Amino acid sequence: MTKPHLTLWSLLVSLAGLPLALYAGEPLIVVEDRGGTSALPYYEALNLQPRANAPARPPIPTPQVPVTPADEAAMLPVRSAKLTPGTVSRRVIEAPGLRPFVLIGDDETSHAWLRRRATSLRERGTVGLVVNVETVQALARLRALVPGVPLAPVGGDDLAERLGLRHYPALITATGIEQ
Repeated sequence: MTKPHLTLWSLLVSLAGLPLALYAGEPLIVVEDRGGTSALPYYEALNLQPRANAPARPPIPTPQVPVTPADEAAMLPVRSAKLTPGTVSRRVIEAPGLRPFVLIGDDETSHAWLRRRATSLRERGTVGLVVNVETVQALARLRALVPGVPLAPVGGDDLAERLGLRHYPALITATGIEQ
């Protein structure tokens, strides 16, 4: 390279690195969301203003809360075709931050399992998903077995696929699946 080309090359390299040098002194902002921290302060710091030439947008309508809330009886019966009472093999999973939950049904296997583990489930702050239950009375009987552990009727087929489960009762925690 000739001297003028070398000088031009040096100038281009210097200019290319200039933006990096300008931002090198600024601290990084690291944002981590585990569901409890609002991102609103970051948006407010941007101080975004509406565009002057943008048409006004109508407000987004807020859904109305039903006058009579749906009760659990309207959700029943719950039947999960992909889950049946049976043996669940213990295995490790990685789900940091996952609150412990159980998959149970209204059957003798689940009833006995809940009776044996009631104290442990309550102490862990476990939530119960009842994946097979026919009536409100059956759901009430399950709740009576584990006072202090919230139980909700929920279809479990999607969870069964995602977790690779075919049977219940099962305890799912941040670190594993067990029976």
